[in-house]
Amino acid sequence: MTPEPHAEPRWLSTPEMRAWRTYIIGSQLLAYQLNRELQDGHGLTLADYEILVRLSEQPEHRMRMSQLAGDVASSKSRLSHQITRLERAGLVTRTECPSDGRGVFAQLTEPGMDRLRTAAPTHVDGVRAHLIDLLTPTEQAALARVFEKVQAHLSGQ
Repeated sequence: MTPEPHAEPRWLSTPEMRAWRTYIIGSQLLAYQLNRELQDGHGLTLADYEILVRLSEQPEHRMRMSQLAGDVASSKSRLSHQITRLERAGLVTRTECPSDGRGVFAQLTEPGMDRLRTAAPTHVDGVRAHLIDLLTPTEQAALARVFEKVQAHLSGQ
């Protein structure tokens, strides 16, 4: 539903603005901190780490590039650039899909899996220290419910 042109916007109330602004700043600070910890300790960006994690969870540690792009909320073009960097580092390879000439797989290499195993404790410690351990179980459940709604809405479910 698109608003009428020149219609007065539904301005945010003070509590709504507080929710929006604290989300924006808090999420950016969190992502920055987690990214910095991974880069400083392991030479990986947070986006690279997430790609390695997603591949590690798949059979044969591989998945279609189009599916991977959707799973990490990235454009196909951006993902292709990231995979190229990860290929140069020897952490992933790209292969054609044998059953579909147009399909391309990204696959985690052994060095990629080794780097992931080394980086995972740093990332998990950061997620705990900077988010999870700051929240009660009730707050964690509320956070999950909120972003499940946002994800479902934005992914068209």
